[in-house]
Amino acid sequence: MVDALKVLFGVSVVSFLGTTAAVFHYRRSSPYNPKHRNPLHDGYSYQTLNFTQNVDHFGFRNTDKFQQRYLVADQFWNHDNGPIFFYTGNEGDIAWLCNNTGFMWDMAPDFKALLVFAEHRYYGESLPYGSDSFANSSALDYLTAEQALADYAELIRHIKCTMPGAAKSPVIVFGGSYGGMLAAWMRLKYPNLVLGALTSSAPVWQFEGLTPCGGFYSKLQQIYESVSPQCVDNIANSWSTITGQWPGALDVLTKAFRLCKPIESKYDLDPLLDWIVNVLVNLATANYPYPASFLEPLPAYPVKEFCKYLETPLSDKALLEAMGRGMNMYFNYTGQATCLNMSKQATDNFGDRAWYYQTCTELVMPLCSNNTSMFFNMDWDIGYYSEQCKYNIGVAPREDWISLQYWGKEIMSASNIIFSNGLLDPLSQAGVLETLSPSLIAIQIPMAAHHLDLRGQNPADPSDVREAREQEKNILRDWLYG
Repeated sequence: MVDALKVLFGVSVVSFLGTTAAVFHYRRSSPYNPKHRNPLHDGYSYQTLNFTQNVDHFGFRNTDKFQQRYLVADQFWNHDNGPIFFYTGNEGDIAWLCNNTGFMWDMAPDFKALLVFAEHRYYGESLPYGSDSFANSSALDYLTAEQALADYAELIRHIKCTMPGAAKSPVIVFGGSYGGMLAAWMRLKYPNLVLGALTSSAPVWQFEGLTPCGGFYSKLQQIYESVSPQCVDNIANSWSTITGQWPGALDVLTKAFRLCKPIESKYDLDPLLDWIVNVLVNLATANYPYPASFLEPLPAYPVKEFCKYLETPLSDKALLEAMGRGMNMYFNYTGQATCLNMSKQATDNFGDRAWYYQTCTELVMPLCSNNTSMFFNMDWDIGYYSEQCKYNIGVAPREDWISLQYWGKEIMSASNIIFSNGLLDPLSQAGVLETLSPSLIAIQIPMAAHHLDLRGQNPADPSDVREAREQEKNILRDWLYG
């Protein structure tokens, strides 16, 4: 059966092997020029810049440098110390993340804010050792949240020192999902640079001893049950149907799921289960009230669309065909694919190799499904998890490090952090759902999926999403202007 290591944040993990790292030749930091902007398809325009960062901020032996990519838009900015809205990039290409964070663009004219979107090291184009960045664990040793936060701190200082009119600009950091975790941690670690943080769908407590490992899949089941209990029953029954040894089963599976590569043996069944579970996670993650292309081109409320195929009791071949139609909706909503490829899990904008390394080192987030009826049993075993990490990339995780480094649940002495969570998001169960102090504010959004409040405004947005954005803006005004 599939293990929990393979399904995390809706992004599949992959093993990778490498060769020796080579020296990466870097360029000087590119100068800011407000006349040089690149248009995005949603009408956003920005300038793409590079900043020379230290590969290692915390040691003195490695003096290697690399180019960190970041995006700047100043068309709304009050050049006399107007605020800086700074996105703490997470596990993906920064241009893609920028394009899916329309709330910052919507607010910028009102706040007269400078927009900065910073790419996380080892993702997108910000590769410390170029094509050799993933060659081995030595090249990857500098891929940590601490190093990424130091990158952001250095970049903020650079902007404030070099952009005319920014020296006294207050900085608000924004982030969603892992980027939301980074935004919260920026406020904890660099309060001298960051006035406040807006974090959306940030599972800051999805760590050992903070949240039960079964919470994620329990919440995921609740999301599907809210659409159709019968859908949940059919999904639950599909696992034994898929793995059952009956005549012609493998051929039926290949045809039902319209697979490009045939299912040839029982050893192909675990990857098939893995593939399906990832899609179920991704459907809930991108369960937006309008068509969107965050992970794949999908219709409005894709969980409901998936469950349309599973609204009546089904079994055997009919059940497999219905599951296959749901999978085809996810990967082939545009109707252009002639078959489905099991090796494709999510958008190519995610950095699977880097993310796997992070979850095998310090971002150890226990997941299990042994208390749900919708999923087959997936135990959490840190020993097995560690062995898999050692086997694949030669490193072992430190499961307690994040709780120590970023305070666990003992964050009462922190301030100026908004924790927003959509209750249609399976990651919300590991977020801060209750306000902890007048300046550690939790906002629950019942009808929102994964960081929907950070997306651009849309006529289809539920009223509670619009209300949450207004609350967030009012809090930011209070922080900025008192």
